Amino acid sequence: MSYSVGQVSAFAGVTVRTLHHYDKAGLLSPSDRSHAGYRLYSEADLVRLQQILFYRELGFPLDEIAAIFKDPQANPLERLRARQRELTEEIARLQRLAEVAERAIEVQKTGVSLTPQERFEVFGEVTFDLSYATEADLKWARSQGKHEAMTRAAAHTKEDWRQLMEEAAAWRAELLAAFDEGEPSDGERAMDLAEEHRLHVARWFAACPPDMHRRIADDFIADPRAFALVVPPSQQRPGLAAYTHHAVYANAARHAGGGSVFEEGR
Repeated sequence: MSYSVGQVSAFAGVTVRTLHHYDKAGLLSPSDRSHAGYRLYSEADLVRLQQILFYRELGFPLDEIAAIFKDPQANPLERLRARQRELTEEIARLQRLAEVAERAIEVQKTGVSLTPQERFEVFGEVTFDLSYATEADLKWARSQGKHEAMTRAAAHTKEDWRQLMEEAAAWRAELLAAFDEGEPSDGERAMDLAEEHRLHVARWFAACPPDMHRRIADDFIADPRAFALVVPPSQQRPGLAAYTHHAVYANAARHAGGGSVFEEGR
């Protein structure tokens, strides 16, 4: 039995133009023609079309489908396995993107509601990197204080942010002075500065016990974007992030009653 182009188009769910394209590409040429010269597709042609549509659904390009059909030694199974691996990786990538998009929406919805001019006026050089904020949000998603921090941040007024940033700037000046003057990172002055930072986080965002403060400090040396929220790049010195990290650990050990700075949390 033979079928016209229109009939095949109707029951296969493809356009006549697509069938003509497959014909020109050498993928599927009708086996017969009517007395009037119209293309006619055989049962075997329909089987081939079904294979083409199957490969297309899996994302195979037309030239690769043509190669499978042309080479009698070709192993479709190996190609399918390779495509399965690619699709699995793509699904995982898209899932990660979906999670990032979801968190980005949360960050945008609960973020700082200031105009660009107000942001510059309040934050100055300290800028928020959305990519870092989104990754951090994913990382801290299971943290007990994460929701509290986001909620409290969203409720801050412009004046709240101004006061917060003024406190942060004063603290930063003291940190830079201690570092430049060669104060030891596990000395009293550096530990007091670490404690001041911990209380600052607790006052403006969420409860910050010493173990949580250590986790925050770990990001200072793991990701430059995290430390840039504390000390703008223009004010940073080589070794300052590690110095601050060490001071936080020293302060945490002081709270625990002594011991090695890196004894806990590693």
